[in-house]
Amino acid sequence: MIFAGAVAMAAFGAASARAEVVIDVDLTTQTMRVASAEGSYNWPVSTARAGFSTPRGHFAPTGMERMHYSKKYHNSPMPYSIFFRGGYAIHGTYATGALGRPASHGCVRLSPAHAAQLYQMVEREGASISIAGAPRVAARYASR
Repeated sequence: MIFAGAVAMAAFGAASARAEVVIDVDLTTQTMRVASAEGSYNWPVSTARAGFSTPRGHFAPTGMERMHYSKKYHNSPMPYSIFFRGGYAIHGTYATGALGRPASHGCVRLSPAHAAQLYQMVEREGASISIAGAPRVAARYASR
């Protein structure tokens, strides 16, 4: 019985000691901060534009696909998708000119290169995802 308890504690300790990628998305600044064993990064993102919303809260990845095509939005490519709530994902976008301002249907978009890097980190280390803040009024972006 003592041996079984020691094995369980060792397994629990190993699991809880596992490094995990910490992903913080700030809807106000349209940025993503990433901390992992590989390093720390701060990347521009695009989240939900006016009329749509990006879920706020704390999440864990629920699925990953190297290349996903949206069934809801015209078969749009979503490279390096990390799903975190239903159909919502962090994924790459080819519309990189829109990064840094709200532009999506609710997903968190980032450059394909950053999406690939993040995907590899999450694949190796797992992740916790936090999304907070409030997007700025869309009118502020109209002059860009």
